[in-house]
Amino acid sequence: MFASDRLMLCGLAFFVVCLSALPLGRLLLEGVAPGGDPGLDVAREVLSSKSTWLATQRSMITGIGGAVISVVLGSIFALLVALTDIRAKGPLVFCFMIPMMIPPQITALSWIQLFGPSSALLNALGIAPPLGSPHPMYSQEGIILLLGVQHAPLVFLALRAGLRSLPREMVEAARISGSGRLRVMFDVVVPLMTPPLIAGGALAFVSAIGNFGIPAMLGTPISYTTLPVLIYQRLSGFGPSIISEVAILSIIIGVIALTGLLVQSWMLSRRDYRTIGAPSRTLDLTLGRLRPVAESGCWMVIAMILIAPLLALVATSLVSAYGVRLSFETATLEAYSEVIFRQEVTGRAFRNSFILAGGAAIVLMFVAIPLGYFIAWRRSGVTRFLDIAAETPYALPGVVLAIACILIFLKPIPLLDISIYGTLWIIFAAYLGRFLTLGLRPVISAFIQTDRSLEEAAQSSGAGFLMRLRSAIAPAIAPSAAAGAILVFMTAFNELTVSALLWSSGTETLGVVVFNLDDGGYSVLASAVAVLAVIAILVLMTAVHALSGRLPKGVLPWQT
Repeated sequence: MFASDRLMLCGLAFFVVCLSALPLGRLLLEGVAPGGDPGLDVAREVLSSKSTWLATQRSMITGIGGAVISVVLGSIFALLVALTDIRAKGPLVFCFMIPMMIPPQITALSWIQLFGPSSALLNALGIAPPLGSPHPMYSQEGIILLLGVQHAPLVFLALRAGLRSLPREMVEAARISGSGRLRVMFDVVVPLMTPPLIAGGALAFVSAIGNFGIPAMLGTPISYTTLPVLIYQRLSGFGPSIISEVAILSIIIGVIALTGLLVQSWMLSRRDYRTIGAPSRTLDLTLGRLRPVAESGCWMVIAMILIAPLLALVATSLVSAYGVRLSFETATLEAYSEVIFRQEVTGRAFRNSFILAGGAAIVLMFVAIPLGYFIAWRRSGVTRFLDIAAETPYALPGVVLAIACILIFLKPIPLLDISIYGTLWIIFAAYLGRFLTLGLRPVISAFIQTDRSLEEAAQSSGAGFLMRLRSAIAPAIAPSAAAGAILVFMTAFNELTVSALLWSSGTETLGVVVFNLDDGGYSVLASAVAVLAVIAILVLMTAVHALSGRLPKGVLPWQT
């Protein structure tokens, strides 16, 4: 290995360790040595608290319930899109992926505006329930439903990828032997799809356990507290003085998430799911007379989980006050005028979100190329550690990383004597650690699919790492790196959980502003900001989709 190679690897290791392994290690240390003093008194106090176990129980109930709904909904869509001849698959997948791209607090806000006696949309249609009726979304069942809808695309993506590699020959052999569609489905397709189904379900469970926006907006009015909400309430109420207690709570969330992933690995290890060879071509089952029924069902689901809530959000943003009936006489753009031209916090939040998401995307794009090179082409014990360390912060709930970053950056940085706590920089550091794997995965896939001979020839001629990176590696990997950067930008632009615990006055992000406006009772203004955010997200998705022909196949999650 050239000296330049070793120097680059050392720099990348320093980057990953500082933003991933070090904060999580500091969090674990706080669990056994609060404030630097070894002892378990704080842990005993937290674990003996009734509120801790009540929040844990509720997190488990909503996490498991949400994962079940995600598996059912995501599986149905994946089977229909990947295996059948239904039409308009592209628009259908694009619409189905939107709930995952929309921030969870906006999803919760849109469903709140859809139901209840004060719904502007239902009042305009004359079908609103009478005043005083309980709001159905402010309930445990409402939280479970929205967690299921929000994370169903994760199951869809995992299962669709597995269905694309399903051996067509096995299905055709079963049909030739006289098996009907249902028999083929349950005897061939479902057993072979067990691994991606379990993986998708585990992802949905871990995501639901760490979700903050939906339980916070639907559970707070009825005092239904999950672990992420309990951490937020403790931290916002008492500040960093109780950092040791919330560290214990975040460790509990991390343990639950890791348990879910370990259960997934255990279930997959009990049986060999390997198949021989790749399919000659993907399955395309003909639905015949059932096709219009299947297509109508899919679009009805899209109308229920996406279009109706967004229409309710738009309707609320057009009234002068919450509860006012929407009509041609009462419709106004006053809320948009207020948030765009008079409230500085809205413009600041858009600016902060663009700076943080754009900065993270650019930095991670340049880090992902050399890091992916070492992980994919120069495998060793060090690179395997870096691979795991890069993925861990994203696998854990965001609240865990946020608390870890507070512990690391609460005091001034050693040697530099600079404190970034309470600034945009701490959110930026957390984003780099959390979304590194999103930028890295497409790059690693590209390296695996790329012939290394050109780089080896440059290496044989004595070219250093930077020369090989600029002339042989980067040109071949750049499209995948750009695709990874796009995913980082879109995910970071929507982020709430990390920034909700790290923001301070002047560093608000878009998600924080929507949450704070609704929490303060300004539902109309929150709806207006949410509509603007959704428009920005749809514009981004559409622009990226227009460029999908220049990107590697499968990089964009909504590509068919």
